[in-house]
Amino acid sequence: MPAGSRRARAAAFGTPKPGGRIASVAFHGIDVLGVDVQVQTASGIPAFAVVGLPDKAVGESRERVRAALASLGLALPPKRIIVNLAPADLNKEGSHFDLPIALALLASMGVLPGAELDRYAALGELGLDGRIAAVAGVLPAAISAAQRGLGLICPAEQGGEAAWAGELEVVAAPSLLALINHFRGSQVLRPPEPRVAAPEGAPLDLADIKGQESAKRALEIAAVGSHNLLMCGPPGSGKSMLAQRLPGILPPLEPAEALEVSMIHSVAGVLAEGRLLRRRPFRDPHHSATLAALTGGGSRAKPGEVSLAHLGVLFLDELPEFPRSALESLRQPLETGRVTVARAAAHVTYPARFQLIAAMNPCRCGHLGDGSRACGRQPRCGQDYQARLSGPLLDRIDLAIEVPAVSPADLTLPPSAERSTDVAKRVAAARAFHRARVEQLMSEANAPTLPPPRCNAELDGGWLEALASPDSEGRKLLAQAIERFHLSARGYHRILKLARSLADLEAEPQIRRVHIAEALSYRQMQAGL
Repeated sequence: MPAGSRRARAAAFGTPKPGGRIASVAFHGIDVLGVDVQVQTASGIPAFAVVGLPDKAVGESRERVRAALASLGLALPPKRIIVNLAPADLNKEGSHFDLPIALALLASMGVLPGAELDRYAALGELGLDGRIAAVAGVLPAAISAAQRGLGLICPAEQGGEAAWAGELEVVAAPSLLALINHFRGSQVLRPPEPRVAAPEGAPLDLADIKGQESAKRALEIAAVGSHNLLMCGPPGSGKSMLAQRLPGILPPLEPAEALEVSMIHSVAGVLAEGRLLRRRPFRDPHHSATLAALTGGGSRAKPGEVSLAHLGVLFLDELPEFPRSALESLRQPLETGRVTVARAAAHVTYPARFQLIAAMNPCRCGHLGDGSRACGRQPRCGQDYQARLSGPLLDRIDLAIEVPAVSPADLTLPPSAERSTDVAKRVAAARAFHRARVEQLMSEANAPTLPPPRCNAELDGGWLEALASPDSEGRKLLAQAIERFHLSARGYHRILKLARSLADLEAEPQIRRVHIAEALSYRQMQAGL
């Protein structure tokens, strides 16, 4: 930085002013609301008050700011200090208000230039030694700042996260002292580079699973259309192994999808090192998870597992062991792709377009139908155990398959020659075929008005009619199945979506009878066959 520029910036310091201000943010789900942090110092009995509906974490900012300034050798002025977080009728939650309060206070003390701070929004938590700690929500805050024409001041370790927001100035500081030196011109904080999460090792391979060819086929179909899958089989049959290998055959997130998913993880505070996600999330909560843990909630209405699995996979092992209320809470997000957390103090909507993969034993002991190992209560034990899953929940599952125990002959076989990379190529080709047909339809004058579907599970309205219409033989078979098995309207539509994925695997523009027949075979549990 030129010496003249540094002198000019330094000349702006040193004169205390009655007040300072800087922009910050509050979060309502993944939506960002602007907050104006105002500090006023006035004569009177020394005090430090924070107003504007702060929660306890914001109220405690006073002591963290006081200690951080003391670590720099700065004392609060012996005046009445009032911090106002406007608008005053909006609840302010979280420790990320520490940094903007400290910056606005330093501006009022003449340590920082108030005019220059007007160009930034800030968020970050202060340590007692003045270091700036990571906080949740930096990515959506950066996007909001860019839309408002502001730069962003944030913790150093999250600068790479903020840099994904586009054309905005990001000042990522490790400490309050470094930030002061930067604005004084005695230190330059380099603009951070966007960072992407490094792969956590190679994904698990389908070649590790011996036998279970029909289950592998169902897993591939589920990957093509992002369909929900339920696997039922005895313990040790490979259900969990199959589910854990699904991410290895799914395509990576598109750039826009990666930004969408990373925003949710940022708000939840689980975006590791501020790195953007590229691999689809895979969430596998324990069956003791509560309703709030699955759908979101808590005192701050944080996103739950269904939102953290957005555009990825939610794996529920031992499905009947989950609380009944938690399972029933999945019905709405499975249908709409979003979840609304309604509490007395919050009403927040999060995206929740996830792919449900579930596994269960056929009964409590797990050996229903095995005469040598089953308990004495069969078949009643199996009926009671499977009755824990409601009909409406099962109606939202596209594929329900049996995963039998692996035979000794299969265990002695060498590893399969077909690897996850081979299956992933077929899945990618099927999705590319789907995308090409959607783009072709969008170019026509009578294209559906709904947003284009990313996969077959999202087909709805005009898109379903245009892309998933079977031929005459297929339509006839489907009509017979509806009449014989009393399928619901939802079941009818899900069979069409599943058949469309089967046709995409074969690059067939038209759904044929064989596709309808295979799709029907995967709904045996729902139809009560």
